[in-house]
Amino acid sequence: MKICVFGAGAVGGHLAGRLAAAGTDVSLIARNDHLAAVRERGLRVETRDGVLVSHPTVTDRPGDLGPQDVVLVAVKAPALPAIAEPVSTLLGPDSQVVFVTNGVPWWYFHAHGGPLQDTRLPRLDPDDALWRHVHPDRAVGAVAYTAGSVVAPGVIRAENARNRLVLGRPDGAPDGRLDALADLLRPGGVQVDVTSTVRDAVWAKLVMNLVGGSLGALTGSAMGAVMADPVLADLAGTLAREGAAIARALGCDPGDTDAGLARLGGSSHVQSIAQDLLAGRPMEIDALFRTPLDLARMADVDTPGLDAVVAMATQRARVAGSYRD
Repeated sequence: MKICVFGAGAVGGHLAGRLAAAGTDVSLIARNDHLAAVRERGLRVETRDGVLVSHPTVTDRPGDLGPQDVVLVAVKAPALPAIAEPVSTLLGPDSQVVFVTNGVPWWYFHAHGGPLQDTRLPRLDPDDALWRHVHPDRAVGAVAYTAGSVVAPGVIRAENARNRLVLGRPDGAPDGRLDALADLLRPGGVQVDVTSTVRDAVWAKLVMNLVGGSLGALTGSAMGAVMADPVLADLAGTLAREGAAIARALGCDPGDTDAGLARLGGSSHVQSIAQDLLAGRPMEIDALFRTPLDLARMADVDTPGLDAVVAMATQRARVAGSYRD
């Protein structure tokens, strides 16, 4: 199986390193300093169990690689429309594209059924670039539970002792190619679950990102510190209940939000979207915050707490230059 990982950041570099260490035929799309570092010294992934050093094929020209069996896209949501056409150069007739992204995925209403079937999400896919160049028939949803950071060009630090990936097709159909991908990732130290209800997995993480991301961005704090304040902990509970109500109105199970809040309360990790704000990087405001509220309006769900907190977090991002409408 030929696999290309598109994006050499914390998540993409981590997955590429795990795959390469297991002997998989993997290539990596990287840019600038990352590209030069991996070419010169290889890809270094520092895990709790040791250091993985590999030498995958690396390029900034996807079209040079030819068709792939699987493309793992691991760039943040704001960058997706711009890479739709480059990703298409990696696709053959049966290629799958696994989108390892946070928030509402651009393909969300593909194979959804009901009156919202194939509804487009213009905040996430302006001009239908992803729909046209990739097409949701190829798309696979992926929800990643892995904390990491880029500590230097070509060097990724994976902070979690346990790393998990949930994979699933939008239509919920079984797919032997996903089982094969899971079998390649598991020996490298990633727990992989293939599910027929990937939207449930999306919402289970998204609800906690709505809470942790918005409050983390507004306070500049890890959620452990936020949840230690009784007033903020109460607000977090309100936000989680509203997020779960959106999921349920759309026919999804967001999981146990009380357990999720408890995990947030024990976290010393600053949410990635808050890290982006502090570092002046583009923020995933649309995928994580604003599109979920668009979905709330579609499902006729009232979200007064989320409306207020998301509006404040969005304005904070605008002022910092990390978000443009």
